[in-house]
Amino acid sequence: MSNKPATITLNGQALLHPEQSPSLLHSLESQGVDAPYQCREGFCGACRAKLCQGSVVYRHEPLAFIRDGEILLCCSTPEGDITISFDD
Repeated sequence: MSNKPATITLNGQALLHPEQSPSLLHSLESQGVDAPYQCREGFCGACRAKLCQGSVVYRHEPLAFIRDGEILLCCSTPEGDITISFDD
């Protein structure tokens, strides 16, 4: 898991992923973003987002199906700055 501070760009808005944040979902929620989620453990896939730029690492291998170019916010952290979208 990456613990370096990073910038998350979401639909053009720059947000911070602090070193101590356990997941992208946690970072987004702490900054007032109403991100979709259900289980918070990578089982359901409700927190699926499009990864437009950058890369992430997972705390554990998610069980939910994710397509190429998608990530699960609940169990991942960025490896440096990333750009994501909730758009289909």
